[in-house]
Amino acid sequence: MESRPKYYGREFHGMISREYADELLVGAEGAYLIRESQRQPGTHTLALRFGHQTLNYRLFYDGKHFVGEKRFESVHDLVTDALITLYIETKAAEYIAKMTTNPIYEHLGYTSLLKDKMVHRLSRGRTEPRRVTFQRDERISSPLVQRTALKDTPEKQCFYEKIHNFKVHTFRGPHWCEYCANFMWGLIAQGVRCSDCGLNVHKQCSKLVPSDCQPDLRRIKKVYSCDLTTLVKAHNTTRPMVVDMCIREIELRGMNSEGLYRVSGFSEHVEEVRLAFDRDGDKADISASAYADINIIAGALKLYLRDLPIPVITFDLYSKFIQSAKLPNAESRLEAIHESLLQLPPAHYETLRYLMAHLKRVTQLAKDNLMSSENLGIVYGPTLMQPPEQNALITLNDMRQQKLVVQLMIEHEDVLF
Repeated sequence: MESRPKYYGREFHGMISREYADELLVGAEGAYLIRESQRQPGTHTLALRFGHQTLNYRLFYDGKHFVGEKRFESVHDLVTDALITLYIETKAAEYIAKMTTNPIYEHLGYTSLLKDKMVHRLSRGRTEPRRVTFQRDERISSPLVQRTALKDTPEKQCFYEKIHNFKVHTFRGPHWCEYCANFMWGLIAQGVRCSDCGLNVHKQCSKLVPSDCQPDLRRIKKVYSCDLTTLVKAHNTTRPMVVDMCIREIELRGMNSEGLYRVSGFSEHVEEVRLAFDRDGDKADISASAYADINIIAGALKLYLRDLPIPVITFDLYSKFIQSAKLPNAESRLEAIHESLLQLPPAHYETLRYLMAHLKRVTQLAKDNLMSSENLGIVYGPTLMQPPEQNALITLNDMRQQKLVVQLMIEHEDVLF
């Protein structure tokens, strides 16, 4: 047939009507053909006989064949998978609807192996965020001097929750869902697998799995550009190792360095440090014998924070911090920043708290290093917070507020955290 696309075979029947396709397939359960649409020439339809009726699906090809999310090397594989799915969903619809009502997830497999770790992890290394009420002290004339009243914040947990990073996966050989314990059917893309911890579940079950992902170090390929919470959970640390190790090295030998964090280290050496962390993790050598210039270590820390897929101040809280900085009243401004901080994911909060305490110590030596809280705010504003839309105009318009947010967090670190 001259009009047959090269990626179809004998199943292609040209431009025929839906009714004629039905006549050709009647009585042949599981049979199929491909026809060119009469209503939309150039588009193709898969006609499949199942359940004593002909089902019609718009068929696509982009190097692989598909009618939905799954993509197949051949039309034959697509039809085979469709027949399996149709049969199970037709014959076992009631069972499928009920199969998540009594999951094994809380009792077997993944959860039981991690239960003890989840209860105790990180609780010993992290202090609870404090909710603070800001009040002006009437005895002091300056409105920026604050008195704080502290109260507990029960809504913050001491362990780090992390959602699973599920991606569609094709399993070789029989597999059973680790949430509901039922068979995962189909030829390809039978379910989803968490790329961070390896949990295998049905796509519909993935919506019910709790946020208790415990990343497997074997699946974490790098340190830089890795999600912050994923990294700290995989290494069982309170903060990312890069933050701890770089700050420790800077405080050991670089706090008096003029222009600390403002002066750039040699970019090739900064890249070497990045590769060392990606390759060696917490065994990376960033000592003075390896990198005498402290600006290289400072540059590596800034690069790590800048390259996070989700910034330390997360995308969804960006606008709250920016709006907080725009408030005219100093007390209201700090109150709003504090409320926004409490909404950060725990690992992000702890990283920011530790960094701000360090930067506060940097400003205490500003006479030598010339880095005031304002100067550090200019450097760290766009590093710690980025708008959800990568728009240069928005970033430019928000630069003053970005700087002010970081400046205030440094100056009031002891109160805000």
